[in-house]
Amino acid sequence: MNNLVTFLPFIVLIGAMFLMTRSAKKKQQAAASMRDQMTPGTGVRTIGGMYATVKEVGDDTVTLEVAPGVHAVYAKNAIGAVLEDAEYNRIVHGAGDDLTIDTPVVPDDASSLTEAEDKADDTKIDLGKTEADGDIPGTKDGKTDGEADAK
Repeated sequence: MNNLVTFLPFIVLIGAMFLMTRSAKKKQQAAASMRDQMTPGTGVRTIGGMYATVKEVGDDTVTLEVAPGVHAVYAKNAIGAVLEDAEYNRIVHGAGDDLTIDTPVVPDDASSLTEAEDKADDTKIDLGKTEADGDIPGTKDGKTDGEADAK
């Protein structure tokens, strides 16, 4: 009984290591099978976050078209995800055919911040100070420029 208690932490540690390596091996196999799905014309995301189209698949490398007419050679291990056509088009080209989104449209300029009636009204607002405001030195309190309110 005493021997079992002494070896119990080692048994637990070995079991945990076995489970961790097993899950890591499963992830590697899943990534390898995902990379095997790449065919020319498939949209991919690299581990750096760049979206591109597969042009050619080699043994250890893949040629990606990162822009029209621009090709780059990457290691297969640099491919983070192989995307479905609909998802790739949605990410790279915009929302696509799904125009039922209820999010408000944000304009590119500040023209929509003013009311339509304000646009029709051409009166200009004078933001300058007047003597009636009492903020101009030498007009209301008898002070001139540079005098302070020291008491």
